[in-house]
Order: sequence, then structure tokens, then C-alpha cells
Amino acid sequence: MELRRDLGNRHIQLIALGGAIGTGLFLGSAGALKNAGPSLLLCYVIGGLVELLIMRQLGEMIVEEPVAGSFAHFAHKYWGGFAGFMSGWNYWMLYVLVGMTELTAVAKYMHYWAPSVPQWAPVLVFFALVNAVNFANVRIFGETEFWFALVKVIAVVCMIALGGWLLLSGGAGEEAAVSNLWQHGGFFAGDFADFSVALAFVMFSFGGLELVGVSAAETSDPGRTIPRAIKRVLLRILIFYIGAVAVMLMLAPWTKTVEAVAAASVAGAADAYAASPFVLILAKTGIPGAAHILNFVILTAALSVYNSGVYCNSRMLYGLAQKGSAPRSLASVNKRGVPTRALTLSAAATGLAVVVNYAMPAAAFEFLISLVVAALVLNWALISLTHLRFRTALRATGATAQFPAPWSPWANWVCVAFNAWVLFVLVVWAGKWKSALALVVWLALLIAAWAWRRQRR
Repeated sequence: MELRRDLGNRHIQLIALGGAIGTGLFLGSAGALKNAGPSLLLCYVIGGLVELLIMRQLGEMIVEEPVAGSFAHFAHKYWGGFAGFMSGWNYWMLYVLVGMTELTAVAKYMHYWAPSVPQWAPVLVFFALVNAVNFANVRIFGETEFWFALVKVIAVVCMIALGGWLLLSGGAGEEAAVSNLWQHGGFFAGDFADFSVALAFVMFSFGGLELVGVSAAETSDPGRTIPRAIKRVLLRILIFYIGAVAVMLMLAPWTKTVEAVAAASVAGAADAYAASPFVLILAKTGIPGAAHILNFVILTAALSVYNSGVYCNSRMLYGLAQKGSAPRSLASVNKRGVPTRALTLSAAATGLAVVVNYAMPAAAFEFLISLVVAALVLNWALISLTHLRFRTALRATGATAQFPAPWSPWANWVCVAFNAWVLFVLVVWAGKWKSALALVVWLALLIAAWAWRRQRR
């Protein structure tokens, strides 16, 4: 049995959107706003452009070879066995952490309505529901993710439109003004280090776009669908992110938004979920039920990202097993085309989120998000470096890429340098040295596992 090509163009478009519009925008923007102020807009522009270059590099490889395992396959084929082993398992661990982060965010959003419910309980409930969907078949996953993503895309568009109307009509009060973008301390809240820390955490928002590559093996007509998805999705995400953040910044002075978020986080009551600035601002507009509706949308957004992550992890393990970088038993597929063993192992690892939220509910989200960013930058750097090897092999055959990445190889080295800089910022300026230490330990474990595997063979 093999994976089935049951995902169409509309599924791929919304899967990519669903993977990238989530907690990073709605919840993670609170901390970044404190560091960057209105220059948070510039953070999204810079981060989006870098991610566009990386996605084009990945897209060029995918169109030539739409196989299971995505960039781990390319690293294995064009760079060597260890590179494929490392990139595949790192991406698997990345999405284990993403899944744990999104489940933690779900619990925090539920706190808005049910502050007395222990944080681990919603994590357990939604963990079971989303995994049940993925155990069905890829078509059901695609449909579920399509509607999950569509809800939040429509919501973001409506939020931008509502914010524009409130600004033009004066319905948001006297404090709402375009000048909020440069008043209250200027466009930049702090120095270059503060801006850099905000940019580093903004990069978390763009994690998930690689799902286009992971889904290639189950995509009908990937040579046409993948380029269309990559070209359109990132442009739309930039518009959504910049538009939504601009509206948030103009509806209220950013300094007051930061104060409200801090007060809500300390309150220990219904808003004590590292409060989303979007929910807090809409709660002040006086529109009946607006904050509750948006909180539901944000909850849907987090579930959408987790749903995509569950799918991604099982397919990455399946691809690793096919290459011999994971136990061969994980390459088995049931009659519905679902790699159930790979899915079960991934679910078991992500299920540790229940334990983390039970043991450290207050610090779980920040701890997990810093680990995710560290794994993300390694993942993106590996994509850019693998693409250089792919290009060399392609030139040797005299072939021409169907979907060439622009400005290679210079763009590749820019992306690698940018990701190295983000890691430096996390360690030196953001003080997340524990995340860097965890990354070093993880790489040491991968090296040891690779050496053990080779010795057995």
C-alpha cells in the first residue's frame, strides 16, 4: 500500500495558509509588540521576504521530485545519508514541539471562557479529537484543514475590514488613529537589539509553510499545484499579517495594548492566557460578542496548525522509514492510505504536552515557542544548503529547473546567514540560551543515533 494523491489545489492552498496563520500572529504578537512597537510591521515584512526565498528554493526541488519526505529526501539524495537523517528527524521533532505549543495555546484560549478548568484538560481533549481525524484518511484531513483554515482566513479579512471601518467612522474612539504608528515613542520601541528579538520571534509565525513540500506526495498534479500554492500563499500571508497587525496598531496606542496584555496575564482571571492583543482591543470596541467570536477564531487557528502538524509528522516519519532512516515498520500504510504506525508514534511524542501543561502551566508556552524557533532556523538553513547541492546536481545533467528559485546561490547564503543571526539573537539578546543548549543536545543525540545505526549495519 502507498500514500494516495487525494489532495487537490484548494486543499494545498489552504493547508499552507492553515500552517502559517495561527498562534504566531494571534498570541505570539503580544511579546513581539512589547519589543518592537509599531516596527513590528517591518519585522513581518523582513521575515516574509526571507521565507519567500526559502520557499522558492524548496519549491524548485519539490516540482522536480514530488516525493514523500520532502526536503529530508533531497538532503539524503544530494547531500548524504546523515544530512537526510538529521533534517528529517529535526523536522519531526520540530512539529512535535509545534503540536505541543499549539495545544498549549488552545488551553490558554479556553481559559477565556473557562478559567477554572485546569490547563491540561483541554490539551488532552483536543489532542484526542485531532488525532482521530488524522487516523481516518488523507481526504478527510484535507477537508477538515480546508474548513479550519477558511474560517480563520475569512476572520482575518473581516477583522481588517472591521478595523478599517472603525477607524474611518470614528467608532473605535478618540485614541484610534493612523498616527499611532509613529506616536507614543516613535516607530521603533527600543534599540536594534529589541527589534532583532521581535524579528526572531516573528519568524515563528512563518513556520508551517513547508507543509506544501510534505504534502507533495499526496497532491494531484504537483507540477502545477505546488508552484501556484507557493506563489500565492506567501503573498496572501504577508497581506494578512501586515494588514491585521496594522489595524491592531492603529485601533489603540501600542503602549496601552502592551499594558493591557501585561495586566491580563497577571490578573489570574478570565483573560490570564498571555492575552491576545486582538481579543483585548475588540473587547474595548463595544461590539457585542466581538471578543468572544475572535477568541473562537483564534482557537480554530491553533487547532488548524496542530491538525497540519499531526499530518506533517506522520508523513515525515513515513518518508524517513522509506529511506532507512527510521524503522522500516513505520513505512506501512493501511488500506485507507494512512501511515498509522508513523501517526501513532508522532501522537505519543506530542502527547507529552499534557504532562508539560500539568507540570508547568505558567511557563509552558514561552518555553515551547523558544524551542520551536531554534529548531525552525536549523530546518530553514538545511533547506537552503540542500538546494545548493540540488542545483549542482541539476547543472551536471544539463537539465533546467521547471520552477527555478530566484537569485541562487546568493539568496541561499543570505538565508543561511539570516537564520544563523536569528539563533545568535535568541541566545545573546533574548536570553534563550536553554533553547540553544537543547538544540545542541538534540544534534548530539542525532549524531549518536546515526553512529549507532551505521554500526549496526
